[in-house]
This record gives sequence, structure tokens and C-alpha cells, in this order.
Amino acid sequence: MARTAARYVCQQCGASFPKWGGRCEACNSWNSLVEEAPVVAAPRGLGRKRGRKLAFAALDGKADPAPRRATGIAEFDRVTGGGLVRGSALLVGGDPGIGKSTLLLQVAAALSGEVRCAYISGEESIDQLRLRARRLGLDGAAVQLAAATSVRDIAASLAEAGGPEIVVIDSIQTMFVDTLDSAPGTVAQVRTSAQELIRLAKQRGFTVFLVGHVTKEGLIAGPRVLEHMVDTVLYFEGERGHHFRILRAVKNRFGPADEIGVFEMTDGGLIEVPNPSALFLAQRQGEVSGACVFAGMEGTRPLLVEIQSLIAPSALATPRRAVVGWDSGRLAMIIAVLEARCGLALAGSDIYLNVAGGLRIGEPAADLAVAAALASSASGVPLAPETAVFGEIALSGEVRAVAHTDTRLKEAAKLGFRRAITPERRPGPAARRGRGKDHGLEVQEITELKDLLAMFRAPGAGGIRAAAGRRPDMAPLTGERGGHG
Repeated sequence: MARTAARYVCQQCGASFPKWGGRCEACNSWNSLVEEAPVVAAPRGLGRKRGRKLAFAALDGKADPAPRRATGIAEFDRVTGGGLVRGSALLVGGDPGIGKSTLLLQVAAALSGEVRCAYISGEESIDQLRLRARRLGLDGAAVQLAAATSVRDIAASLAEAGGPEIVVIDSIQTMFVDTLDSAPGTVAQVRTSAQELIRLAKQRGFTVFLVGHVTKEGLIAGPRVLEHMVDTVLYFEGERGHHFRILRAVKNRFGPADEIGVFEMTDGGLIEVPNPSALFLAQRQGEVSGACVFAGMEGTRPLLVEIQSLIAPSALATPRRAVVGWDSGRLAMIIAVLEARCGLALAGSDIYLNVAGGLRIGEPAADLAVAAALASSASGVPLAPETAVFGEIALSGEVRAVAHTDTRLKEAAKLGFRRAITPERRPGPAARRGRGKDHGLEVQEITELKDLLAMFRAPGAGGIRAAAGRRPDMAPLTGERGGHG
């Protein structure tokens, strides 16, 4: 018999190589190649069955919507699209200790009164799970516990008729298939274990949660194909220093993606936050320079959050740029536009930007709020009280319109804001219908970034510091560019 050659598989991207190397040539990650035994294919003509023909269906056939099973946790149901779908697979990732196991134990306990729920852990013993349930006040819930890592044993327990309808696997990186020689957590083991559990869930019709570890880059460890195999991918985010937790859907075949749910971590577990905007702004002070409230959108939910900036003289040859909760590359672009188009001198200063509450913002609509915070910090002039800001900034210094303007203004008015600085609304039927729907706010529409800087002109020696040889256009807003929308 010919000797089977070993192969080395990258644990980051899944690329395969005939010999070991210090760096993966596909994704350039170091020390990620692990030896795995290859899968030997059956010889031609032996053990091969002829495939059956597929029965194709028409596109215009009747399709009933998938029935939902609500958990009773409103924030969790919002992220999943209204509840859990029978036979679906959900992948939940997050940093260690962020609360993934706590959340899924609470979900299983909430559903245990209606259906059978099983929590299978490959990392903790049954006694440890009981201690967590007692701390959360869930020790009376009818959740079945098991400590196992063998996929063969788990499949045999779940394949019986009348088995659990909700299954939590914590975590997929600890599971192993005994037909593979590689260690648990490798690409082959994670892929094969997940494939077997998902196949069983769809065959029997139960909902399976797969908890996934994340790498230092924040991505779910294992092969990238794992996120394509499941129906829903959820990321549990949050800072250790904050008690807020964000459950974000990045993929959902049964609902909207980019939806978020907000939770508060307490001694008794995770508590859902029905009005996250009020929670994120609860500790906001009055008129402070360098602070601006951004009216954003997370999925279908409007969310108001405070953006803080600090500009200080730098003693370094290369000034420091520290960003928390926003894209550092986009901050560099906003600084460049402020310098090149508006003459605001920021090149020799240290700049710190922070999104309060531990939330991470990704939409371009935050550009105008970041620029307002930087201008306020540079001039020392606070933004007008109870003002919400949103809008996208182009490289030309133009302020461009963004989607969901009416929803953002409505959320700001509900929280007691009186003013809003927004881009000029797009012409068209939608804009004409939105005219006059300012929800009691004094809306000031601007078209250029210079119009925003004109609001921070301070009397006397204060105000915006202009770059050498250039002065920003500090003319006040005219009636054509501002006013009530």
C-alpha cells in the first residue's frame, strides 16, 4: 500500500500545503499550519454509488413563511428576526467572558417551559453549569445538561424521536469527530463537527446554537466556511469596562442583518434594554466642548450615542491618533478634509476619539458628528445644547444626505432634543413627503462642512485655529442653507 502523505492546513484560512512552513502563503498568518491526516478517497469503482436525479421545482410555487418560536426576550427576538426557526443553526461568537454562555443559558431557560431544551458543554462540567444557573436564578428551569465533546455521542443522543427542540453546543471548537486524526479545534474538526450537527438539526427539525471562539482579530476561529454553513451569525460585543453588551446579527437567512439587541450585564445575568438611546446618554453632561450626540441607525433601530473628542498639543514627532468605537481610517479622512477644505490646523496635535458606552459605529452617517466633535474640541466652544447631528462628508467637503432621516429625527425628539444639524435632503417624492416632518425639532440643513465650522466661531481670541496662510470660511449660515426643514 502506498504511504499517504501528510498535509498541513492553515487554522486561519483553511489553505492546505504539502509541507510545513512558518507562514501561511494564502493569508500570511504565522505559526498557523497544523498537520492533519488527509481524507483518502475510495478507489474508482469501489464503494461509489450512483447519484439519484433531483426533482426540480418551479420558482412561482407556494412558499409558506417559516414559523417562529419567540423566546420572550425581546432584544434577542429582535436580532433573530422575530424568534427561532425550526431546524435552523445559529453561530454565536464573542470575546472570552463577554457573556455568550450566560445569554444562551437564559434563552434555553426561557424556552424550557414550552419545549425540551438541552445545554451541552465541552468546556465546563455539569456542576459548573449548575452554579451559573443558581447565580442567575435559573436553577428551577427544566433545562437538560450534559458535558460531552464527542459528536458521535451527541448525535446518538439527539437523533431519538421526541428529543430536545433547542440544543446549545458550547463550544464548537471543543467538539471532535473520531474518524479524523486531527485535534479538536483544528479546521477539519470544526468543519466536520459543525456539518454533522447542522445536518442532524435540519433532519430532525430542532434549533441548534453553536458557540464559537474568536481570534485576536475578533473573527470566529476556524474555517471561514463555518459562517456560510449556518443560517444566522451573531456577534456578542462589549467592552470589559462597560456593563453594556451588544448582540449584533451579521448574517440572517430568516430576518434582517445588521440588527442589534442591547443588554446590560448585572450580577443576576443579562437584562434587556428596551430604550438603549436613553441608556447611552444617561451620563452625558451639559455643555462640554468636544462632545456631540450622533443620531445613528443600527439595522432598523434608531440609536443616539455620544461621540467624544479631545485635541491636545503633541510633544511627539508623529502626533497620536487614538480611536475607540470608530474606524481609524475614516477619522484620518475627516481630519484631512478639515485641513484641506476648511483650513482647520490639526496636523500637529494629538487627537483622541471615543464612542461612549462601548458601542462600535460603522455607518458613514457619523462623519458630520465626528467633525462637529473635532471642531468643538479645537475651538473650545461647546455645541448648542440638546442638538443631534448626522450626515456623510465627501472628500470635497460636501455634506451628503443619508437614509432614514425621518426615523433619526423622531428618535431625537422622543428623547427631548430640540435641535438637529442634518444634510440637505435629497430632492424627490420621498423628500417632499418628509418636508415638515421635523417632529418639533429646529432642523438646520447644511451643504458644506464650512457651514458647520461657522457655528463654532468663538468671540475674542478663542475659536477655530486656522492653518498657516489659510482661514476657514466663518460666514454665518444664510437662509438658503439653513432653516427649518
